[in-house]
Amino acid sequence: MQPTATVLVYSDDSNTREQVRLATGRRPAPDVPLVEFVECATPAAVLTELDRGGVDVCVLDGEAVPMGGMGVCRQIKDEVFECPPVLLLIGRPQDAWLATWSRAEAAVTLPVEPVEFASALASLLRDKAALNA
Repeated sequence: MQPTATVLVYSDDSNTREQVRLATGRRPAPDVPLVEFVECATPAAVLTELDRGGVDVCVLDGEAVPMGGMGVCRQIKDEVFECPPVLLLIGRPQDAWLATWSRAEAAVTLPVEPVEFASALASLLRDKAALNA
């Protein structure tokens, strides 16, 4: 059985969650594990899933309503012990400073560009694996 990585995807928009799944495919790069998704449409669901544990990377939609991924990111970085790395989906390249403010490890713009997204996700999965090695 091959190892898997769990990726939490938060967005109130099912189309955005689908873009993330499609850009990732079964795995974002050949040298990282297969990916399983946990989808969340509310901030409360994100906290519930993180409390359960086992999430390797979070992908948070900065444009989500009623609470954007940047606010969710900052909250989980403050409240979740050993918070997984976060890939933030931002509306404009100029919002990169907000991703830094929220303490996200990486950010890509919406709509999801598959190569850019897969590269950023694979990098976070590699970093997580190196920490656990």
